[in-house]
Amino acid sequence: MTGTSGQPTGSGTPSGPAGPDPAPSDRPSGPGRGPADQAGGPGERRTGPADQRHPGPGARDQAATDHRPGEGSGLLDELRSAVARYVVPPSSEALDAITLWIAATHLQSAWQHAPRLAIVAPTKACGKSRLLDVLLETVHNPFITVNSSPSAIFRSITERPPTLLVDEADTIFGSAKVAEKNEEMRGLLNAGHQRNRPTTRVTGAEHRPVKFPTFAMAAIAGIGDLPDTIMDRAVIIRMRKRLESEHVDDFRTRTAIPFLHGVRDRLADWLVTRLEEAADLVPAMPVRDRAADTWEPLVAVADLAGGPWPQRARTACRVMTEREKGNKQDGGAKVRILVDIRAAFASHGDPPLLATEKLLETLNADPEAPWHEHGAAGLTGRKLQLLLESYEIHSANRRFSNGTQRRGYARADFTDAWNRYCPAPEPVALEAPGAHTDAPSAAAERSESEARPRPSPSQAIQRGVPGLGLPPALPVPGTGPRR
Repeated sequence: MTGTSGQPTGSGTPSGPAGPDPAPSDRPSGPGRGPADQAGGPGERRTGPADQRHPGPGARDQAATDHRPGEGSGLLDELRSAVARYVVPPSSEALDAITLWIAATHLQSAWQHAPRLAIVAPTKACGKSRLLDVLLETVHNPFITVNSSPSAIFRSITERPPTLLVDEADTIFGSAKVAEKNEEMRGLLNAGHQRNRPTTRVTGAEHRPVKFPTFAMAAIAGIGDLPDTIMDRAVIIRMRKRLESEHVDDFRTRTAIPFLHGVRDRLADWLVTRLEEAADLVPAMPVRDRAADTWEPLVAVADLAGGPWPQRARTACRVMTEREKGNKQDGGAKVRILVDIRAAFASHGDPPLLATEKLLETLNADPEAPWHEHGAAGLTGRKLQLLLESYEIHSANRRFSNGTQRRGYARADFTDAWNRYCPAPEPVALEAPGAHTDAPSAAAERSESEARPRPSPSQAIQRGVPGLGLPPALPVPGTGPRR
């Protein structure tokens, strides 16, 4: 199947021929589009950030004088309420992130990175498709696709990129066998996260190599997690089924689409005058590395809008990034083993040495850990060494404080790997009952409920890693008539 663009055939379609009126920001007037897109008649086509063009100096100066204090903040508030009218996100931070991501699509030519919006859920009927419905009517130049070929997609991306909306991603990456057949799609989505990462194809009768741009913001929805390389480049929205107490409006094409188009157009009219300012903006980020690359456009939009949005954007960035760090602990055995060994050392009072048999006993005692899947005896010394060899960590004959000599692991050998691959724990010492600790002040700060039971490794790390065990977010109410 091929993708279905949110633009009509003509100048607005990336691969279509130019019509007599080449304004790329023409709004579609076909089925499913509301009157808000058709206002002004054929001689009064709208111009806006949809075509990513720089307005003329006079137009920009005039628009700048028309800015009202708090205008941008109010427009983001309006968009946020519009999203909450039809969708119940998993948290207020997720709702802020969705709002800012939508706004950022209208300034794609200003960004160095194109963040993905990963909309995932454990089962069907969790609101993924409804969120895509809202995105389709509010983002810049939507190009919605279901199981399209990579060649069809990258040929639809131009120097004025659309916003890709990929539904049913589980049919592309749902299993290892299926994902293997779609490595080209994964590579396209990975490359398009950063500017100047074109794909090259041989085309034409002369078989000349031609470079096609891949840079475009993309929302990808599916059941279950997407490939790690895509999730690592995404703002992740983990949708869930609504409770009976969580209400949203019915999404009716006749009323919902004109309403959303009005919200979109008001925001787009404001953003078009801020394009150059957005391109020059270097916001202070609460995270680093790829997470900073991914969230920077969202934080930049918040800084442009002002009001409470700069703080809300950075809070959402910090909270959602930390939460995903916790989810990544179970993403692979080689990372999970580091996390559990750190917790095992902590549960024994962080001794400098830990015997291999004691470490294995602690790891296999955790009923929530995956080590039982390694056989009837669980994780063995040999299998543990295989998991750790990539980090150049090995067991050796050690002399313990009681004078005995056994094979074991030194805590110092793990320090570098923990710092590089595991989230830094909070300064709380978790110890076995009766074990000596060198940090009594930290132990005294623990609540009585935390100190009483001996934690399993997974419980220990959940208490020590920011972003895990967060209280459930308050439900986000919709607006308007309820069902």
